[in-house]
Amino acid sequence: MASFVDRVVLSATGGDGGHGCASIRREKFKPLAGPDGGTGGNGGSVVLVVDPQVTTLLEFHHSPHKHAGSGSQGMGDYRQGATGEDLILGVPDGTVVKSKDGVVLADLMGVGARYVVAQGGHGGLGNWAIASPRRKAPGFALLGEPGTSQDIVLELKTIADVALIGYPSAGKSSLIAAISAARPKIADYPFTTLVPNLGVVQAGSSRYTVADVPGLIPGASQGKGLGLEFLRHVERCAVLVHVLDCATLEPDRDPMSDFDVIEAELAAYAGDVGIEGGRVPLIERPRLVVLNKVDVPEARDLAALVRSDLEERGLTVFEVSAATHEGLRPLTFALAELVERTRREAPTLESARIVLRPKAVDDAGFTVTLRTDGAHDYFQVLGVKPERWVRQTDFTNDEAVGYLADRLARLGVEEELFATGAVAGAEVVIGDGPDAVIFDWEPTMLVGSEMLAGPRGSDMRIEARSRPTRGEKRSEYKERMDAKTEARAELWTEHEAGLWTDEDPS
Repeated sequence: MASFVDRVVLSATGGDGGHGCASIRREKFKPLAGPDGGTGGNGGSVVLVVDPQVTTLLEFHHSPHKHAGSGSQGMGDYRQGATGEDLILGVPDGTVVKSKDGVVLADLMGVGARYVVAQGGHGGLGNWAIASPRRKAPGFALLGEPGTSQDIVLELKTIADVALIGYPSAGKSSLIAAISAARPKIADYPFTTLVPNLGVVQAGSSRYTVADVPGLIPGASQGKGLGLEFLRHVERCAVLVHVLDCATLEPDRDPMSDFDVIEAELAAYAGDVGIEGGRVPLIERPRLVVLNKVDVPEARDLAALVRSDLEERGLTVFEVSAATHEGLRPLTFALAELVERTRREAPTLESARIVLRPKAVDDAGFTVTLRTDGAHDYFQVLGVKPERWVRQTDFTNDEAVGYLADRLARLGVEEELFATGAVAGAEVVIGDGPDAVIFDWEPTMLVGSEMLAGPRGSDMRIEARSRPTRGEKRSEYKERMDAKTEARAELWTEHEAGLWTDEDPS
């Protein structure tokens, strides 16, 4: 069973938002007291966070599908649904997040660095939040928005100060075991080391980490063998140490040819350019050369021959023996000096600045495009608001569909459809992909019998009827009394004028 995994494909899905509630409040002697449906809770998000206790991606190798908690539905009496919990996933320091196409999405370096992989959906509004003076009793609520889904690639790049590189069986594992407390597997066959090994070296007052990178072969930068997987772990290291085998028994190998092959592979490997730690080419980083296995007499003689050639190239050379610990102390102090100098010269990483990008004045927030698919044309509407409104609409409720039509009209979608050339009955698509909604467009009528109906969601049974104040009652009473007085005066005037005199019966 694998115990070290440095590349996995993770499928993350955010939690769904809870649906809004459509409810009408009941009170004694007041059966329809207005809407009181609460809003649904937001869904949780899937978040990657650098955890110092996590050193491998093994958990995602065994469980590659992650789903955050969903929000619960809203309830009556203005009660809001519970918010779904975020799913926090710990990843090792130095994890690179990529899309399936290889685009770098995030470079997680430093404890606490975070990246939101899948955002949770928004909860749907209840009918209490939708109510307005013109829509006093909505008989519907908005649906919760589904959480986003994303498939990403996680790659772990070892973060160390020094990287030991070289051919298989050059003695890298023996060397790191001799200068640190690391105990990697050591055997007399190639590719014993299949995963990087980390060790901590103490040289005087300086402490640094050393990575034993698995062996490289010619063509590693083109992916031969496991070259790309191995070279990935060299990108983060500031100092490179060539470990050359001076006691090899292979007839076509010698320390100088091994050195030239590894240098060519480092120069050919570009790595990721848009992330921290991957911009300095490997061939330009500080390098040392270690001539290993000088405890063998023939290897000591060969090391003496090639040492001058390497020093002519401006390289610092050390003759060591991992078996007898010969030359290890000068090597560790030289590495400590290089590491300290690299740390001093390293640029200070500035925190990411918050960039505000206000919406342009002429940005309507959506686009309407005429598209052709085979023999028929259709109009596609794309935008954050229209697409979210469509996802939150219950199309089995005519009132909810009418509410969506009103919102789109207020946003200006109908005017833009007219400007693009749409006519009644034209096919309109809102959104993109399998979640898109297709319908035949019927423009809103501005005159006619439609204008005689009340607004959607209105209910005459609960129309506001305010009780008259005492002053209004007194004024109404006085007006009524004055009208009675005037009527009596008019009757008396007619009586005095003889209009009520009976005619002479004779």
